[in-house]
Parts: sequence; C-alpha cells; structure tokens
Amino acid sequence: MTETTSDRNLLRHLETSSLVDLMGEARARRDAAFGSLITYSPKVFIPLTKACRDVCHYCTFAKPVRRGQKVFLTPDEVLDIARKGEHAGCHEALFTLGEKPELRYEAAREALAELGFSTTLDYLAHVAQLVRDETSLLPHLNPGTLTRAEFEQLKPVSASMGMMLETTSERLSARGGPHFGSPDKDPTVRLAALEAAGQANVPFTTGLLIGIGETREERLEALLAIRDSHIRHGHVQEVIIQNFLPKPDTKMRNCPPADPFEHQWTIAAARLLLPPEISLQAPPNLAAGTGAELIEAGINDWGGISPVTIDHINPEAPWPSLDKLAVITASEGKTLAPRLTVYPRYLKADGPWIATQMMKSVLRASDASGLAFEGTWTPGSLEKAPLIRRSGRVDPTISAILAKPAGTELAEEEISILFTARGNSFHAVCEHADALRQKSNGDTVHYVVTRNINYTNVCTYGCTFCAFSKGKTHEALRGPAYDLDMTEFSRRVAEAWARGGTEICLQGGIHPGYTGETYLKLLRHAKQAAPGIHVHAFSPLEIWQGAATLGLPLTEYLLQLKDAGLSSLPGTAAEILDDEIREIIAPDKITTDQWFEVMRAAHSIGLKSTATIMYGHVESPKHWARHLMRLRRHQLDFGGFTEFVPLPFVALEAPMYLRGKSRKGPTWREAVLMHAVARIALHGVIDHIQTSWVKMGPEGAAACLNAGADDLGGTLMNESITRAAGAVHGQEFAPWQMEDLIRSLGRVPRQRSTLYAPVPEERRQRALQAAPLEAMINTPFVSRRRRQPQDA
Repeated sequence: MTETTSDRNLLRHLETSSLVDLMGEARARRDAAFGSLITYSPKVFIPLTKACRDVCHYCTFAKPVRRGQKVFLTPDEVLDIARKGEHAGCHEALFTLGEKPELRYEAAREALAELGFSTTLDYLAHVAQLVRDETSLLPHLNPGTLTRAEFEQLKPVSASMGMMLETTSERLSARGGPHFGSPDKDPTVRLAALEAAGQANVPFTTGLLIGIGETREERLEALLAIRDSHIRHGHVQEVIIQNFLPKPDTKMRNCPPADPFEHQWTIAAARLLLPPEISLQAPPNLAAGTGAELIEAGINDWGGISPVTIDHINPEAPWPSLDKLAVITASEGKTLAPRLTVYPRYLKADGPWIATQMMKSVLRASDASGLAFEGTWTPGSLEKAPLIRRSGRVDPTISAILAKPAGTELAEEEISILFTARGNSFHAVCEHADALRQKSNGDTVHYVVTRNINYTNVCTYGCTFCAFSKGKTHEALRGPAYDLDMTEFSRRVAEAWARGGTEICLQGGIHPGYTGETYLKLLRHAKQAAPGIHVHAFSPLEIWQGAATLGLPLTEYLLQLKDAGLSSLPGTAAEILDDEIREIIAPDKITTDQWFEVMRAAHSIGLKSTATIMYGHVESPKHWARHLMRLRRHQLDFGGFTEFVPLPFVALEAPMYLRGKSRKGPTWREAVLMHAVARIALHGVIDHIQTSWVKMGPEGAAACLNAGADDLGGTLMNESITRAAGAVHGQEFAPWQMEDLIRSLGRVPRQRSTLYAPVPEERRQRALQAAPLEAMINTPFVSRRRRQPQDA
C-alpha cells in the first residue's frame, strides 16, 4: 500500500469528523458518480459445492465432507437452478463454492473423478459454460484465491468474478482469530489473487467483512490496498462492505454482530477513499435497520437479489422482495434499477475485459447504458410491454433540464441524461414531452395512406444490421433475391392510388446493375401509373450512388429526379449519424457528412425529407444525443425535415445479432424515451415526431403518442424490410384501424399528405373503403450488369 500526504490527510479527516458529516460527504460523492440510481443484480445462487479446505470460524456455508455424502451439484442440477432463474427474469448466475476442497478431502477428489474432472476449477469451468450456452444468464464466479492463469482459464465462461478480500490483518489469521486454520485467508494470498485478477483483466468484485475483530485502521488499510490494485489495473467494479452476523453452529456464534454505526462509518470511508467509478454495495438482507441507512451512508448498489434461491452464505436472512426494496430505495429519493453482473464500463466490444466467447451473452442481456435489459418486449414482437413504476423522486438534474425554456438547445450531456430516466424521472420526461406535443400539434394525430414498394432486395452493401438485402453476405436470410419488373412495379403503384393512397414510398437495395438512370425510370413509370400520387423515394444512399454512376453533382442529379416526379425523400440510411458507430454497423456506407451533404442539396432545391434514427444495437445514449443535435443544427439552417421518425432496431434476423455482435434492440423504456427526448430536443425546430406501428406495435405506438409523438406514419399496404428482420406486426394498418386507435386515446385523427397538407375527401373515402390487395409477384433476380428496369 502506498500512502500519500493526501491519504494521510483523508485518514485524519475520517477519524476526526462526525459520522453525520462523513455520510453527507459520501452521499455527495456517490451522487456525482451515479446520479439517482441504486442498482441491484437479479440473480440465482448456485452453490456448486459447500466443501472447502478452509475453516473460517464465522462461516455456515462450508460443511465438512463425509464419505458417501454428495459433494457437488450435478450439471443437470446446475442447469435446473439456472433455468428457474431465467424464467423468473434473472440475469446473473452466481456460482459460490468452497476453496479447493479436493486438497483436503478424498471424498471431493472421488466425486470430481466420477464427474470426469481432476479439479474443482475444471468442473466449475464446465458447468459455467453450460449455463452460458444453454441459458441467457451471465455466470459470475466466486472460486476464491486464483492465479492469473486460473483466472484466464475461467474468463471465457464468466462475465465477471469475485473474491472478498475481507481483511488485510494478519493478526486475524493467528491462533484464536477467525481465520486460523484457513490458508486461503492469509492476506498475502488474497492480495495476490486480487492482483492476479487485475493482470488477467477480469471485472472483479471484492470487499470487506467488518465486525470480526479488526480495527478501523485495519479496515482502512484494506480499502487502500483495494484502491491501489484498482489504480494499477482498473479491474475493481464493486466493493462490498458486509457486516458480520453471528450464526448458530459456528465458533463465533456468541460474538456480537457488527456495530451498525461502524458499518455506516466504513461505507462512508470506503466511498471517500475509493475511486469514484467503483460501486459500493451492502447486502440489504443483512441490514440492521430497513436498509435506508445504508443508502444514507453512501452505497449505490444492493448486490444480488434472488427471486428463486436463498442466500446460501446467510441462510437465516431472507432477501427483501423487489417491491419492498423499491420502496426503501424511493424513501431515500432514489430509483431502483437492475444491472448485469458486469458493470457498464467494461462492456466495450474492443476492450480486454469480456472474453469473445462471453460477449454475445453480455450484449443480449444489456440495455444501451450497459445495465440489464428489462422485460421481454423487443421491437416487432408480440411480447407485452413492461410496467414502468412511478418510484423515486425525479432526478434533480433531469428536473433542471426540463425546467429550461421550451426549445432551448440542449447539450450532448443533457440529452444523454434524459435518455437514462427511470421511475418517476421517466414519467416526468414523457409528460413534459407530451405537453410540448400539445403545444405544437394540439390533440391531432396524423397519418398518411401510403404504399411501400421495395423494388429490389439485391444489395452490394454489407450493412450488418440489415436482414432485408440479399447478396453474398446475406444469402441465408429471409426470402429469395428479387428485382421487380416494371409491369409489377406499375401495377402496385396503380393499385395504391385505387385504394386511396396519396403516397408511394420507394426504397430498395443498392443493386449492382442499377445506375442513376434506373431511379429516373422508376419515377417516370410511377407517374405514368398514377399521375396524382406523391412519390416519396430514395434514401441519401441511393441518391449518392445514382449521382456517382452518372458522374453528376448531387444538386444536378436531384433536379433531374425532381423533374421526373420525385416529390420528397425518406431520411433513411441515417442509422446513427455518428461515424464511430457507422464504421461498426455499415463501414462501406455513406458517412455522416455525406448523408447531410445529400440532405443539404435536396433541401436547397425545395425537396423535403423525413429524418430517421435506427437505434438499439451497438450505440449508447451519447450517440443518440449527437444524432439529434446534428439534425437540429441542419434544420435550423435548411428547414427541410418534415418529421423525425425513430426506428427501433429489430434484431431477430439481423446478421450482427445472429453473430452475437449487437444488443437485441432497445428496451421498452428506451424506445418510448426516444420519442419523448426527440420531442424535447427538437421542439420548435422539427414539429412532428412519428412512431412506427410496425416496429412498436399498436400498444407501443399508443404509448409513444402519449410521450411526445403526434404521427402514426403510413398505412403501408406492404412492408418488407422490418418483417425480414423478424417483426410480426401486420403489413397494413388500415385507416379505420388507425383512427380507432387514435380516438381510443382521446385524440383527433387526421389523414394528411406527405407534407402535412389536408387530403381531398375523395382520397379519404377511397382509403376507408379500400378493396383487398391483389397478390404480389416478386420478379426473381437474374444477374445482369447495369440492369435497367424493363419497360411495361
């Protein structure tokens, strides 16, 4: 341990200040780092073996092994516990076990041999891998004192690991002390294991056990040792300050429990001594009071809470229910949030912390902030949306942001903070957004009668999120490759007009045979088939590619498209307008600057467009904030965006999800917040926020309409791109269905044109009485260089 002058001053401060003052300082330091959240890990407890070569005098977990007695859980028993936890919504499989029992007990060696293993660690690696591969749970392993090589052996089958340091006092290992006869509790051995975990880049949990005879000075020495190891390696994700409670049938059964005030003092001291990014935890089931006193002392985490298994280390102390824990947390003005066993800062895909074999499971369990994915709802699915409780007070930082004058330009950090809102903060953000929606649009909810026509799914680009395009990298995904002939294309346009449509939306893959002339011919055929229809067509990627093939400047090419019948552009191909993310999900696609270059050219000649975001894959809230800020600045200069359309990532069939390279889409909370925060950030600049009923579902669309959105988008008639990614919602949401949904919310439906003008009554009546769609024919793809669409 290296003690500096500032350390000595802080240690003196800890000894001379009142407990009340220290806890106040600890809370301030905690709140600066973790805001209004108190986290917990939903877990199952898997006691792989209770055999241990150590004989700690306070431990009721470890049991002596007798011949004929079962020593280890079987693989089937491990999986049974894990699956029960999975069914109950847990994310963590906590493996607890005694240290190296085979070094003490012949029965343990025999039991391992029967299972086909020579060491406990080898067997642990095997069953942890089973849990990793056969459930959605993330293994957290507590195997005790390991070498660097042993940590590295277990890293591919665990998201994190842990070992309580407990104390650095050698005095407690002497005869008469609680660690006498326990070789693995030697402070030198445990400090070496803490160091080895850092060298192996293992996200690590450690902590102190207080009240077993140690002094305050010894506790501080242990905390400084943890701090110094973390400074060297950055691996300590959380420190547990656990209070000793005497247990029957142990040598320390008649010892007093840890003093509650000493527990609070140690929590506060840990908060002030440790780096601010380290989480501080105290088990709520061991609290001397309600647990609120632990929050007052400076913790930001409750640790693991199991709805399935008991606390096998402290079997006499039942877990509080999550409802009770939420109430206790809210009593201190905080909001309860589930987390993963590994903390958010360790989740970077290119970092050294998570083994490649674990990353798929970690990403699928994570939300955009790196906390636990809540609920089972995903975009495009039929799963029920989770209830977001009104708990905790509104985060003061969020309140301050919402109190700014409407339309104020928010900073990246402020927008990012709004995206983290939970509990009452979530509801405050949504209600504020809904009030701004009322100011901008009153009670009107807009929709447009449109038909999506995806003219080809053949594409030369390798966007890792796309399940629609067909090419060499996507051959296994849904449906064969097609390339519409002009007869079928024109038929669909005419049918859309006959059914009351006012718009067709044209998008497709970047076909290797298409040139800029192809897009011009598509427009001409569309206007021949339905002269009065509004053609909303071609993303910035298609515009960029078309202009490049003809060697034309963007503006000149866009003028040609406009003359041929182009009326507006869909603002797709935006994904995330930040090249840090685009390089991951679409490295060969146009850059952020190129996307805006197309939009500047289009808006400068009077062509309007939508603006979109596709979110919930590998990005984080800061990238959402940057995206919104860039759209806002463009709109202030050019004014060409008609609406903002959030498009949640539908993961089920997406290549990067199937390869374990992405999350499974946004959570319900994140999806609703995207609409609400967009309304707040873009208020007075982009007036309309659209929700995608295809991706959100009718229930989700309704929630978004009460959280800042004012537009239901298009009836579609056909939808291929989202359904190819795995969405199950229908291909058409008829006008009467849209109007019923809107009226059920107490709002007023209004059919609009693409540019938000009224539509003729004749169009409206035709749409309300539309005939069923005829069967579609997708012309099979035939490879031809520079293919031009066939004339009808």
